[in-house]
Amino acid sequence: MLYSVRCDLLTFKTVTFHSGFNAIVAERSEHSTHKQSRNGSGKSSLIEIIHFCLGAKAIKKKGVMAEALQGYTFAIDLDLGGKRFSVSRKTREPNYVVIDGDWSDWVIKPTVDKKTKEPKISINQWCLVLNWLMFGLSPEVSGQKHSPTFRNLISYFVRRTRDSFSSPFLHFPRQPEWQKQVDHTFLLGLCWEHAQKLHDLNEKIESLSQYKKAAASGLISGFIGSVGELEVTKVQLEEQVFKEQEQLSNFRIHEQYRQIEETVNTLHEKIRRFQNENVSARKMLEYYETIYQQEQPADENAIAKMYKEAGVILPERITRNLSEVQDFHRKVTINRKNFLKSEIERLRNEIQKVDIELAELREEYSSLMSILQTHGALDEYSKLQQHNMQAVTKLEEIKTRIDNLKKFQQGSMSLNIEKDRLLLDAYSDYQERSSVRQKALSLFNSNSEAIHEAPGSLIMNVDKHGFRFNVEIDKSQSQGVNQMGIFCYDLMLAQIWASKDKSPNMLIHDSTIFDGVDERQIAQALQLAARESQKLNFQYICCLNSDSIPLKEFDNSFDIQPYKILELSDTGEEGGLFGIRF
Repeated sequence: MLYSVRCDLLTFKTVTFHSGFNAIVAERSEHSTHKQSRNGSGKSSLIEIIHFCLGAKAIKKKGVMAEALQGYTFAIDLDLGGKRFSVSRKTREPNYVVIDGDWSDWVIKPTVDKKTKEPKISINQWCLVLNWLMFGLSPEVSGQKHSPTFRNLISYFVRRTRDSFSSPFLHFPRQPEWQKQVDHTFLLGLCWEHAQKLHDLNEKIESLSQYKKAAASGLISGFIGSVGELEVTKVQLEEQVFKEQEQLSNFRIHEQYRQIEETVNTLHEKIRRFQNENVSARKMLEYYETIYQQEQPADENAIAKMYKEAGVILPERITRNLSEVQDFHRKVTINRKNFLKSEIERLRNEIQKVDIELAELREEYSSLMSILQTHGALDEYSKLQQHNMQAVTKLEEIKTRIDNLKKFQQGSMSLNIEKDRLLLDAYSDYQERSSVRQKALSLFNSNSEAIHEAPGSLIMNVDKHGFRFNVEIDKSQSQGVNQMGIFCYDLMLAQIWASKDKSPNMLIHDSTIFDGVDERQIAQALQLAARESQKLNFQYICCLNSDSIPLKEFDNSFDIQPYKILELSDTGEEGGLFGIRF
């Protein structure tokens, strides 16, 4: 129960509530100016203050956080868990509330400020405490992802903005579907955990879908290709890795490998040079041997015969000179043959010497080459090892991609199977809670029948999208049908929760709930709320404009005057809730 709303602003009008029906009435003056009514009389501000003290987000320069209200403290007195508490929150220090009362048995306890001695609790923790004290949800449950939260739940009992009166199942525009399902399954006594798990599964399914789209567009790696294609690449890489690791296991490092490699290159060059020199020497030897065999002294008779055939008769003296020439020629031939013989001998010796050297060089070359062929350099081993590591890394990457694809495919199928099972469980549980559903349906129908000639219907169902909620009322009956659907639903929630040990035990409506509603239906709605709140012992607090109160439409037995706890006016500074205009 809410007892009072207070503020340390001297001109503020303290609002004191009682059980049952409480009406805050704002008188509208015909003579009030636009400047005077800029902030209205304060009906909506009263609801804002209640939300402010119940942990609503403090938005700078808006609502109770307006510049003109900076430095003031707002407070409410209420029952929580069977005990009375005073809760205050400062506009200059809105991150905590101060608790006055016996909070010794709270699951989360305030901390006593060393300077002010005030028991303070942060807004986040305060909301967890309220979720426990008003709705019976432990802090552990409240801390779960996609679980019912106090700030969402209380907003159906204390609707705070015009947008919150657009649908019975929403308290702000574009509210997520999952949140709507979780909130109302909990409030109606259905299994909200099914709605929570269903949304968790839908998130995972959507994430997989986004991954698949990203992979198809090439934005992420690890999913491209089929499992079959990747398996072929995997086999090829495994063979490569095996061969390289075998090479590494047989690899023998020689510390002087590079020095030996340089020596082998030098030997190779020497052998090539010696072989070329030997080839030239052998050709020269062959040539000299041929010339040596052909070298003969000139025949003197042949010379004479040549002159005779030419018709020249040589005198005796000439013949004798030819003999001398022939002798000279013979000596020259002998000398040439001796030269050729010595050259042939020299070349043979050189060739023999080179052959010996070549044999030694080839033997050394062969010995060193066997070392090079059976050993390797450290840098070569490192390169081979690095190449193998790259292949291993690529192989592991392929294996990971295969695993990811398999998990993706299996995960997608598993999630869909799990979702089907969860929907089946949710539907089974939904059927088992027929008595809970029947109570809600009966209360809503009764409420709508009390207001409309034809009763409306609260529709609840479970389909492939989860829990579905709707309100159907014959729109031909009157205007403001949507508003009355919200009224009947909210009143039903208050009726259901009034019997619970932990409950908000209050329902608060702004005058917006009756915008566009027929006067007869407003009268019936207020009378119904007054009867039910008194019968079930919960508070119904309604902010009304005086000119919208259908006095002529009330039953003869109903008088609204005793229910008026505060009258406000937009005339003058003193008429509004704050006693000031801003």
